[in-house]
Amino acid sequence: MKPKLIAGPCVIESAQLLDTIAQRLVEINQELGIDIIFKASFDKANRTSIRSFRGPGLEKGLQMLSDVKSKYGLRLLTDIHEAWQAEPVGQVVDVIQIPAFLCRQTDLLVAAARTGKTVNIKKAQFLAGRDMRYPVEKALDAGATDVWLTERGNMMGYGNLVVDFRNISDMLEIVPTVIMDCTHSVQRPDAQGGKTGGDRRFVPSMALAAKAFGATGYFFEVHPTPDEGLSDAANMLELDKLFNLVKTLIA
Repeated sequence: MKPKLIAGPCVIESAQLLDTIAQRLVEINQELGIDIIFKASFDKANRTSIRSFRGPGLEKGLQMLSDVKSKYGLRLLTDIHEAWQAEPVGQVVDVIQIPAFLCRQTDLLVAAARTGKTVNIKKAQFLAGRDMRYPVEKALDAGATDVWLTERGNMMGYGNLVVDFRNISDMLEIVPTVIMDCTHSVQRPDAQGGKTGGDRRFVPSMALAAKAFGATGYFFEVHPTPDEGLSDAANMLELDKLFNLVKTLIA
């Protein structure tokens, strides 16, 4: 079975950016015979600085994501930060994502589950993989029928993340779908004075290591010119490198 693949820009910057990335994902889907889920955030509500770019907001962002689905036929994933956002988001996207910092927020999990959509819960930087059974229980109890878990590293000290790949095995005992977030896991939080730093050189290695530990999917934030990106610039993978990496992972 081919792995689940999620890719797209960190945040919705413009319709042109969404088109550029969506077109390439469609090409990769056709060339490799896979199904990449398109990901972008309408609001980055957890940016480090109050002055950081957050995105177009819920209403405009959902319209832009809906346009991507209509034009390119891609399935969609986006994240929510407040419980009231679940219902309108669920009318547009196929997968609702719960941010890592919020993975224990009961009302958020319940609201996402009640939409009937797939719920992807990102493991908090302060939790072990085995502890994710409790967020999953909340979602299932609220009626979710398809719950994924995503590994994205643990905070070590004050400015770095470390991935314990054993978390993948532990989470596979909880749900059948465990995604490796290959770009957020290379973050170095607060490493650039007011915005999150990171090192995209390690993204392919994160993906390959996760494959060795049995990951069933991979998450890549991509951008044609990542250093010019308005969020997570240091971590996003260059769009032109995605094809070869995906080809290697599904080999």
